[in-house]
Amino acid sequence: RAYDEGVAYRFVTNFKGKVTVLDENYAFRPALCKTIFFPEEEGFYSHNERIAKHLAPGDLTENRLASLPTLVEVDNGVKILLTETDLQDYPGLWLAGTAGKNGNLRGVFPRNPRYTVELTNRDLQPTDREPTLALTDGERAFPWRLFLVAEKDADLLANQMPWLLAEPNRLRDVSWVRPGKVAWDWWNNLNVFGVDFRAGINTATYKYFVDFAAETGLEYIILDEGWSETGNLALVNSALNMDELAAYATSKNVGLILWVTWTTIDKQFEAVLPNLKKWDIKGLKVDFMQRDDQEAVHFYWRMAEKCAANRLLLDFHGAHKPAGLQRTYPNVLSFEGVFGLENAKWDTKKQIDPEHNVTLPYIRQVAGPMDYTPGAMLNAQKNDWAPSFNRPASLGTRCHELAKYIVFESPLQMLSDSPTNYRKEPECLNFLSKVPAVWDKTVALDGKVGDYVMVARQAPAEKGGLWYIGGMTDWTPRELRFTTDFLPDGDYEMEVFQDGINADRCAQDYKRSVARIKKGDTLRALMAPGGGFVAVLRKL
Repeated sequence: RAYDEGVAYRFVTNFKGKVTVLDENYAFRPALCKTIFFPEEEGFYSHNERIAKHLAPGDLTENRLASLPTLVEVDNGVKILLTETDLQDYPGLWLAGTAGKNGNLRGVFPRNPRYTVELTNRDLQPTDREPTLALTDGERAFPWRLFLVAEKDADLLANQMPWLLAEPNRLRDVSWVRPGKVAWDWWNNLNVFGVDFRAGINTATYKYFVDFAAETGLEYIILDEGWSETGNLALVNSALNMDELAAYATSKNVGLILWVTWTTIDKQFEAVLPNLKKWDIKGLKVDFMQRDDQEAVHFYWRMAEKCAANRLLLDFHGAHKPAGLQRTYPNVLSFEGVFGLENAKWDTKKQIDPEHNVTLPYIRQVAGPMDYTPGAMLNAQKNDWAPSFNRPASLGTRCHELAKYIVFESPLQMLSDSPTNYRKEPECLNFLSKVPAVWDKTVALDGKVGDYVMVARQAPAEKGGLWYIGGMTDWTPRELRFTTDFLPDGDYEMEVFQDGINADRCAQDYKRSVARIKKGDTLRALMAPGGGFVAVLRKL
């Protein structure tokens, strides 16, 4: 298939019965390759949480391995993004270099495990693999191999080929699939304060999270690791009264989502289902797969189908990149498979930084939803920042953090900081409580991979149909100019969050202002080092 946005191919076979796939040849040989943005991996057993290394063709040896998506720059600055979609009953595609050190790439695949070892109650690691890729149906279509082409970097920001070529929705009724925002406990380590109870995994703390979600219009809270024994979902933490909490959340119209490991939920789904129904659990956050061989891919689809049959949402963590499942089963709202903010709790190399953040929209996010888990209310410039498990902070300015809610896409979007910290920031919390988790339209305004990004998105009609503009820069301060030609005719009130005059020293410094504009006006966004820009446009 050939489109304005790229090309794609797939194999279709028509053999009777089952077939064994011995291998698949995949080769990409770009003419005049200049740079490869290479999410380098150490092996197939991986969370796929990687930095896209900038490699010259001569750096790419045959023993270097990358997960998808991978981005290649060729002559005249044209970018080609390599990824896949409609990944079913087959292993995921990975990439490696070739002997010529010329930028050529070859496809490699995780073969089916022959033996696995359960290292912990969450890690099921292959120790030996079969010589074959897959045992599968002879009459079938195999995954699409995608080559997304962008003359301008910003063209990648709205490229929908991975979704459009996935198998369409199998579910007859999706009215119960409710995207939304989530008060998440794990990143802030349940570190609430100014309260009369001991914070931690207990009923009082989670009621506090429920109250916060209800007050701010968030749809969900997550109970992450510790609500039950990791290997036995029937053994609920003794400090947590799930019956009481579930009734309280229901009374406040806040949904509960439970964290589980993939090995445990795969074994205990039917056993725990009565409790899930009793507690009116809305979804599961399934973690630690760390694989995309055929056996693991089977699990994703099996879990999506089981959860859909029981009206449960899914958020896959410790996961491979999105590859079409989220279109076929719309109850799959998001995937991790991204080097996201949770890693900032121990990121001594300061890699979860603004340069990384303005690389992700052009590479990882093009594949599909990205559970980066934004929302830090403690923000710092590079020389002022240090990792902390109990009081984590983000690298970059407050406005850089707010802009993530417009630039980054996840239909299940986290508010990752402590509710106490949000309550100390009423202006920012007002924005976060209203910004949508899904969008009707996206307009790529400007951008350059690894340098900056600027997008406009329109909220769904039920969220007022407002337009939002989000911009982010790397460590270079910038002034970006853009026009509002994308707006319908008329005058607008524009609410702006911009870096404060001292944001280069104190990253939490920002200024909120309100102005009046009309369609076609040229606007400018001034951004500090590691900065950002947010605008909300309301038609008058």
